[in-house]
Amino acid sequence: MTDQDHAKQIRQLIDGWSQAVARKDVGAIMQFYSPPLRAFDAIGPLQFQSRDAYQQHWQHCMTFCPGEFRFEVHQLDVQADNELAFCHFLNYGGGTDSEGQLHLCWLRCTQCWQLQPDGWKIIHEHFSVPVDMKSGKGQFDLKPDGL
Repeated sequence: MTDQDHAKQIRQLIDGWSQAVARKDVGAIMQFYSPPLRAFDAIGPLQFQSRDAYQQHWQHCMTFCPGEFRFEVHQLDVQADNELAFCHFLNYGGGTDSEGQLHLCWLRCTQCWQLQPDGWKIIHEHFSVPVDMKSGKGQFDLKPDGL
C-alpha cells in the first residue's frame, strides 16, 4: 500500500470515530483506541495514561450533554506511512445541557495512529482550547478562518 492509501484509511477511520462520538456510543468510540494510550483532553485531568481511564472519561463527558450532541471534524490533515499516521483537525461540537441549552465551540485535536495487528489504532490524542494569557480563560468563542 502507498502512503496515500494509508492516509485514506485513516480518514475513513476518523469518519467512523467521529460518527461514534456524535452518537455518544462510548463502546464504539473506544474500539478506535489502542490499549497502550496517552491522551490529553481539553477537560481535566491533566492526562490519561490508559485506555480504561480514557474510557471512563469519555463516559463522564457524555453525562454533561444529556440531549442533542454534535461532533464535526473540519480541516482534517493526515500524514501516514506503513506504520504511523499523524493527523490534526479542528473540531466543532458540544451538546445540549440539562436545561435544553445547546453549547458549541471549536477545539483543536491532534492524533497519532499506529498500524497494529488488528488495524489502525489511536495511540495518542490531544484536544485543546486556546487560552487568553491575560485572563487565563479558554477562548471558546474563536472561529476558524474560512468556516
